[in-house]
Amino acid sequence: MKVTVKVPASIANIGPGFDCMGIAIPLYNEITVEEAVLPGSGIKINLVDYNEEPLDLNVPTDKNNIVYKAIELLYNFIGQSANDLVITIKTGIPVARGLGSSASVIVGGLVAANELLGKPADLDVLISIATEVEGHPDNITPALLGGFVLSSLEEDGSVVYRKLEWPKEWKLTVFIPDFELDTSISRSVLPEMVSLKDAVYNSRRCAMLIDAIRTKDSDLLSKALKDKLHQPYRAKLIAGFEEIIKSIKNTEGVYGCVLSGAGPSILVISDSKSVNDFREKINKIWLDLNITCQYETMSADENGTIVI
Repeated sequence: MKVTVKVPASIANIGPGFDCMGIAIPLYNEITVEEAVLPGSGIKINLVDYNEEPLDLNVPTDKNNIVYKAIELLYNFIGQSANDLVITIKTGIPVARGLGSSASVIVGGLVAANELLGKPADLDVLISIATEVEGHPDNITPALLGGFVLSSLEEDGSVVYRKLEWPKEWKLTVFIPDFELDTSISRSVLPEMVSLKDAVYNSRRCAMLIDAIRTKDSDLLSKALKDKLHQPYRAKLIAGFEEIIKSIKNTEGVYGCVLSGAGPSILVISDSKSVNDFREKINKIWLDLNITCQYETMSADENGTIVI
């Protein structure tokens, strides 16, 4: 027996919501978990692209793989051992680009294994296990639920989360450069402590962002998409980021430009009419720095993880 699930990419932080906000977007990984035919064959992990061609992503393909670790925790939860499994990860989400690729495969492995076991774990348990493996829930929750999700990892290990409907008229344009940025490097430049002034600044922006989404207030959104906790420090790791923000700052219909997660991808939130006015500007800035990128304008994925 085998189960395949499709899991969206996700963009965390959305400016001020550091480690507590994220939105699902329509780029996907597919994860298949199946019982091995031969008993005693152990764990086998396959990495392929969407053409079924093998991939070398420089990630473990044994029991050290994060997908297996998540599945093992689920089996432990029900008092079983995760033996003799074949896990296939079909990758459509670029890795190390700030698009929640690790969260996607963790969620996919868990949901597929849970289906295979007869759904012994509810949604809260799946989120808790996935967050334990990933470290924070900002990508995990939108990957599972779809849409825009607020989340908080509590001291007891539980996760509090709420989903808000993302306004369909607010388009998401993601620019994915041709270089990787490991999350550990992006986190290493962040200060251990921030000033009270900066913390209050971000608290105000988070409140604005939530209400802007709830009321579909694009003017408030423009004020909300600012940050002092992570973007100023990570900007130096991403060539052209500050220039990109300045170049489209006054473009009509553009509500804001933020890092996608830890970067290096960039997210622009806008109306549908202004897309052509900024896409070429951003592309040219990066081309002048010898950086090529893919870019795509999309709506939020509201479905989250689905079983195929």
